[in-house]
Amino acid sequence: MNGIIIIDKPQGWTSMDVCARLRGVFHEKRIGHGGTLDPMATGVLPVFVGRATRGVEFATESDKEYRAELKLGLVTTTQDTQGEVLEQREASVTREELEAVLERFRGPQSQVPPMYSAIKVQGKKLYELARKGKEVERAPRRIVIRELELEEAVAPDTFRLRVRCTKGTYIRTLCHDIGQALGCGGCMSALRRTMAAGYRVEQAIPLARVLESEDPGALLLPVESLFADRSPLTLGSAAAEKKVRNGGVANLPGQADGEYRVFGTDGTFLALGRVEREKLKTIRSFFEV
Repeated sequence: MNGIIIIDKPQGWTSMDVCARLRGVFHEKRIGHGGTLDPMATGVLPVFVGRATRGVEFATESDKEYRAELKLGLVTTTQDTQGEVLEQREASVTREELEAVLERFRGPQSQVPPMYSAIKVQGKKLYELARKGKEVERAPRRIVIRELELEEAVAPDTFRLRVRCTKGTYIRTLCHDIGQALGCGGCMSALRRTMAAGYRVEQAIPLARVLESEDPGALLLPVESLFADRSPLTLGSAAAEKKVRNGGVANLPGQADGEYRVFGTDGTFLALGRVEREKLKTIRSFFEV
């Protein structure tokens, strides 16, 4: 069984918890996810089943979109409301004041990862050190906040933000840093991922529905849906298909340069490929060997 299922991850589950449960549902060991969500977070979690796991790296490299709640006046160890409180103060920030600060956080920038993260330093995961009360220096990471929009105030001290960003961006840290810039402190009080790997929350299926399904395989999307932004290319001969299946280079006279979803003569999705100078090379194959 091969394909991609877009799970609406429930709160309290880790991304790996979801994968472990789905291994039993699909009776398939080859299962991976396209981008970790904290247990506190909900929303889009692309899960790859069978041969589709070869596409995980393309999903994790992609942009993500979130709706986050920023709670001002509260600073915690984990940069969200589930951590130990370090500072608490009254926050009185207007929409205009927040908008002015948000402008500083749009575009390319450096972000220092939080201590409560799975990043490894000298072989140790940061959250393991943090739980022992240790803090170590973390190298800043280059990220891009492509879109940062203030949607609404959900309480006098809490605002909902929409964020579209590159991989490796910590929304908890973004909330913390915005609070610091405002001078009152802040943390994340809720997070929902609304887009990952090109899949939107409208496509996501609640995990409970998958677990109750009599035919979970019917919920799988085709692997090629991961590359929906690439044009399709159907091979016109058995010889060209044989080249692709054997990992060779197929000659395609007149074919324009670019990346393509490559299909066999019978319409079977074979690979993500790249054409350069009328020669097709495989970037990643997805057919069963």
